[in-house]
Amino acid sequence: MFKWYLGKAVRRGRMFLIESDGRTTRFGESGESPALTLRIHDRRTMRRLSINPDLALGEAYMDGTLTVENGTIRDVIGLLFDNMSDAIKLPQQTFERPFRPFLRRLHQYNPIKRAERNVSHHYDLSRRLYELFLDSDEQYSCAYFTDPSMSLEAAQDAKKRHIAAKLQLKPGMRVLDVGSGWGGLALTLAETMGVDVTGLTLSREQLAVANERARARGVSDRVRFHLRDYRLETGTYDRIVSVGMFEHVGINHYETFFSTLHRLLAPEGIALVHSIGRLDGPGKTNPWIRKYIFPGGYAPALSEVLPAVEQSGLLTTDIEILRMHYAMTIDHWQKRFQANRAEIAQLYDERFCRMWEFYLAGAEMDFRHLSAAVFQLQMAKSITAVPLTRDYIVDWEKQGTETAESRAA
Repeated sequence: MFKWYLGKAVRRGRMFLIESDGRTTRFGESGESPALTLRIHDRRTMRRLSINPDLALGEAYMDGTLTVENGTIRDVIGLLFDNMSDAIKLPQQTFERPFRPFLRRLHQYNPIKRAERNVSHHYDLSRRLYELFLDSDEQYSCAYFTDPSMSLEAAQDAKKRHIAAKLQLKPGMRVLDVGSGWGGLALTLAETMGVDVTGLTLSREQLAVANERARARGVSDRVRFHLRDYRLETGTYDRIVSVGMFEHVGINHYETFFSTLHRLLAPEGIALVHSIGRLDGPGKTNPWIRKYIFPGGYAPALSEVLPAVEQSGLLTTDIEILRMHYAMTIDHWQKRFQANRAEIAQLYDERFCRMWEFYLAGAEMDFRHLSAAVFQLQMAKSITAVPLTRDYIVDWEKQGTETAESRAA
């Protein structure tokens, strides 16, 4: 069945499949162009690929029972995703369709304790791992490439300026950062905009790093981080920002998330949510990603998000879709990961390295070939909280760039 599926799916490009008994099958176009080669090392792997390829492909690559010759796993996933729009559905995918809404809600049920476990699974890994492939500020979210030739550091700085522009920050404002990561955005906003920031995370590793960075930079009086779920936060904030955290909320909890933002936001406040989303309507999280990378995670369609915003009482004041920016970001991460692969293997092992290679490759190709994108959703309580036209964003960014260049000089 796996060979049948590849035969139907692979129309553009060339691929060879070598089975454990040496039999070789060619898929795709004939010609002189280089062909990727998948080698299956045992019959059990072939059976598992036939039954559940969405899960088994990644597991087989992790375990070394599937290897790639004449190419990389990134090349393989790129070829498969490039052909995905032409691919037919496997019988099991058709069978599960009626149950998908129920299963999706079950997988994304994230009460506080479960949310803590899910976050710990991914973000409480060694800090050194993230230092080896992220930018110097440890921004683990989509950068903003105003020029494709930008460095990763420059694009992440541009992302932070873009967000600051949409928040219309002024000195002395109280800002809540929901899902504050290793503290980079909170520290940047406090240092460059003169605001007071409270960051929330469910990762103990991120909490320790963020507080350490705040102390080292002498801003602990203006930037503080807490190990706290957003649902337990109290107080009133002039601005609320959440970058790369909404993917962990879960569809069952969207109404609670936005009603919490409404409760915490000042009457003239502005909130901004930056999240991965999907452009082709509601879907599901890939089972391999859900099991090994982001348990409880889901990238939503805007059609699933906006009703919860409306019900919360917040007003949607701006939506921006960033399309290829994340593919470009992950391309930088891929290269840095590979450049430091030997050290990462010492931190963990070869299986871990293959798992992350598969994860990064799949994520990048989702943005390049399928429906993944990033949305920035700006909201307010008051219809007059945001300027009448979007020119203010460009003007703010230009001013911020000139200030940064002046400071560097």
